[in-house]
Amino acid sequence: MRTPSAHQRTSRSKGETMRRHLFDRTKNLKRGRLNAALLGCALLALVPLTSGCQGQTPPADDAVSTPPDVPTAQARPAKTPRPTPSTATPTPTVPLTGSGEFTTAQESLGPVGSGTPMRYRVQVETSLDLSLADTAREINSVLADPRGWTAGGQAFQLVSSEPAELTVQVASPGTVDATCGAAGLDTQGEVNCSVGSVVVVNLKRWMLGSPQFDGSLHDYRALIINHEVGHRLGHGHETCPGEQRPAPVMMQQIKGLHGCTANAWPYDSDGVYISGPPTA
Repeated sequence: MRTPSAHQRTSRSKGETMRRHLFDRTKNLKRGRLNAALLGCALLALVPLTSGCQGQTPPADDAVSTPPDVPTAQARPAKTPRPTPSTATPTPTVPLTGSGEFTTAQESLGPVGSGTPMRYRVQVETSLDLSLADTAREINSVLADPRGWTAGGQAFQLVSSEPAELTVQVASPGTVDATCGAAGLDTQGEVNCSVGSVVVVNLKRWMLGSPQFDGSLHDYRALIINHEVGHRLGHGHETCPGEQRPAPVMMQQIKGLHGCTANAWPYDSDGVYISGPPTA
């Protein structure tokens, strides 16, 4: 076997050194690329991309954008509306019976109308929750109205004591039935009556009015007083004089209008008496 010369050994050694250096450089380059790739993946992991760390981004046309939710009226809890107080006037409670005893209003006013006045008193049943003074003033205002009986020459005066030619009583339905029934009148707990010098007003009608009467409660009270005082003045019942004409105050309007229109006054604004055919 032939021994290599010194020159050959030197050349071989240089070649091996160059190959080793090239190998190490290639190895380091691959390691660097791997580290760079790993670093890139680590950085990409911090960014929310759908393509992962492969570096592949989906085409823009394939990306689906979901619009954010738009707040609606139902998005926040709706406030519960506060209940508003009712503006309707509650229906008064009317007791069916009462004490049967009366208190006289301590009101004394000047005469209304012309001529010698008819002195009258106002009484309210003691068990009723009704202002005696207010009731007396309201009745006085009805009798003093220019459309009332004063238009025919009658005069009235509210007094608090005897002598009195007329007494107006406001009573419970049961007391009205007892008083009127004693005179042979059947009021059935619903209507009023006039017995001699006493006008008996049913509390039910005074507080609730009548479904047949198209007007205010004050006007219906005026109808009650004018009708019953009319009996005391000698007027009998009348009926409707014609279609759409005012009903006479002496008509029993609570039993139906029979084509007439509701009316609370014996005279019109011109001082003309509103009459109708007499009836039993």
